[in-house]
Amino acid sequence: MTGPRSDNPPTPLLVLDVVGLTPRLLAHMPHLRALGTAGSQAPLSTVLPAVTCTAQSTFLTGTLPSEHGIVANGWYFRDLGEVLLWRQHNGLVSGDKLWDAARRAHPGYTVANICWWYAMGADTDITVTPRPVYYADGRKEPDCYTRPPALHDELTEKLGTFPLFHFWGPGADLVSSRWIIDATRHILRTRRPDLALAYVPHLDYDLQRYGPDDPRSARAAADLDAALAPLLDDARTEGRTVVALSEYGITRVNRPVDINRALRRAGLLEVHTQDGMEYLDPMTSRAFAVADHQIAHVYVRRPEDLDTVRETLAALPGIERLLDDEGKKEHGLDHPRSGELVALAEPDAWFTYYYWLDDAKAPDFAQLVEIHRKPGYDPVELFMDPLDPYIRIKAAKAIARKKLGMRYRPAVVPLDPSPIRGSHGRLPTSDDDDNSPLILCSAPRAVSGRVAATDVKSLLLRLAGLH
Repeated sequence: MTGPRSDNPPTPLLVLDVVGLTPRLLAHMPHLRALGTAGSQAPLSTVLPAVTCTAQSTFLTGTLPSEHGIVANGWYFRDLGEVLLWRQHNGLVSGDKLWDAARRAHPGYTVANICWWYAMGADTDITVTPRPVYYADGRKEPDCYTRPPALHDELTEKLGTFPLFHFWGPGADLVSSRWIIDATRHILRTRRPDLALAYVPHLDYDLQRYGPDDPRSARAAADLDAALAPLLDDARTEGRTVVALSEYGITRVNRPVDINRALRRAGLLEVHTQDGMEYLDPMTSRAFAVADHQIAHVYVRRPEDLDTVRETLAALPGIERLLDDEGKKEHGLDHPRSGELVALAEPDAWFTYYYWLDDAKAPDFAQLVEIHRKPGYDPVELFMDPLDPYIRIKAAKAIARKKLGMRYRPAVVPLDPSPIRGSHGRLPTSDDDDNSPLILCSAPRAVSGRVAATDVKSLLLRLAGLH
């Protein structure tokens, strides 16, 4: 609950979601480190699953998935009979949002959301979020959605088109985070919102590709820190309190776990075939899993199959625990969108979405960057197929066809999951604080001890002077 309205203007805030930020990486980030040293910093207790959509929804509502409903980056929509990931509508998130509480305390409070998830349809004053153009002939072109609409052309003219292919896929790199940082600077300068939320994903890429202890990951941290420096300077000049936090830490992994293949071999998962390609059939499967990094929601159609599914998965190496109804309740995952069981990977393992048993029968989208058609998360989209000596030539031909306005199919993603070296989703172990998330604040004594993800909303209200 917020207190009575103050006649004093709220303290302006900038909240940076620096994905994957940990003490290990902060050592390579002098500007962010200085912010925490001059202000305050603390470990952040994340939420299960420790993934973007769930963590951000918890930060903004102050509740667990059992209440806000975001049980992962995607789930099985039972009423549609489809697995859908990376939906964008804010209506999927239940509960009282940060901006709702702020406006009760201070009517007219203004909020800018720059690339935090579930941005579309949110009751924010300014919105920027990735949104490709899907043309009628099947082409997909980079772009973004903005509110107000006029902001789209304003940002595009100033910064160029949103660099979607640098935001995710084999080309994912600092370019997308730099665009988001520059967009945030422009919005702060021209709109002056009371609260600005900015999502900077750069650390996600090389940490998943190479692992948190690889020199390339340390270099990515240093590069991102340098890119953030002008934004931090702007905030300091404006007298804006800065909060930087991470949703999760990424840990080293070396074992992919093919959970759906295990269910298929047990006769529990069904596929249908078209043009020689196999597609998951969730409506007829007795059980299947929606893999999401180190957790997987396992949907079991009939209660009488639960024991069979448990026995099948208990024999699968790489699974640490299966959460049943009691386990889900223990972790705040007891929501109708969750699977009947939730599988947690061992610390060095992660779940693939693969369900086919023969790569020759894999669907064509398996080798594409296709986050909306795959029935699970696929980090291998960060790589180009190393087994294909002509892969870059093929990619260049696809790009040339695209530039000519022709349909193209950039089939560059490998079907081998073994290169992945970093993952997340589990709760961090108690002895690995170096790779666990944290929160920094430019205000001295603002954070201390250990901050819970569910306390971030009330912390931000207090920093704004509204709580």
